Amino acid sequence: MSDEKKLNHLAIIMDGNGRWAQKRFLPRVMGHKQGMNNIEKIALAANDLGIKVLTLYAFSTENWGRPSDEVNYLMKLPIKFFDKFMPKLMANNVKVNIMGYTQELPQATLEVVQKAMDDTKNNTGMVLNFAFNYGARREITTAVKEIAQKVVSGDLSVNQINEDLISENLLTGNLPYPDPDLILRTSGEERISNFLLWQLAYSELAFSDKLWPDFNEDDLQRIVLDFKNRNRRFGKL
Repeated sequence: MSDEKKLNHLAIIMDGNGRWAQKRFLPRVMGHKQGMNNIEKIALAANDLGIKVLTLYAFSTENWGRPSDEVNYLMKLPIKFFDKFMPKLMANNVKVNIMGYTQELPQATLEVVQKAMDDTKNNTGMVLNFAFNYGARREITTAVKEIAQKVVSGDLSVNQINEDLISENLLTGNLPYPDPDLILRTSGEERISNFLLWQLAYSELAFSDKLWPDFNEDDLQRIVLDFKNRNRRFGKL
């Protein structure tokens, strides 16, 4: 299979948890709980499909503006997720990565995500990359500041600044495939919402009307098949 047909990095904006719950006259947090359970199924299915990096947009830097009860629940989800699913992640050789401003997370959440990364650091299979307390504009701003500081200190000249250097300074810089080949958003909404704005320059985009808790393994297979039938030109003919 040619490189442009390979789906090495899939990124998903997991949208629709709240609406899934509201349709069932349940509290919004029950949608988040169901959405968390769905991550396990989709992650293992992505691993089986040979995807090398699965990035999931779990909590944005803007999500702190949601009601405090909902935010508090979302902060506890990683604790529940890794407590429940770590044995399966280990059995499937999945490596966990957390991408975001983790130092701002509650201490209990921070400890759990750090332990998940440490426990799986020697796994060599798919990277399950959670974007947690992540925002693309802030990510780019941070990278610019870090590069500027190196120029000020004399460790870097302006002429050395190029696209590769910027990419290396982004939060995806440690991933084997930093730029997503495909970005998927569930729930019928068609926008990017401050997600991987630098990295998506030549990403394919896909949108599903399914709410995230309803998005299943068959849906994932259809999305992957559609991607492999696309003609990616990267600005060329």
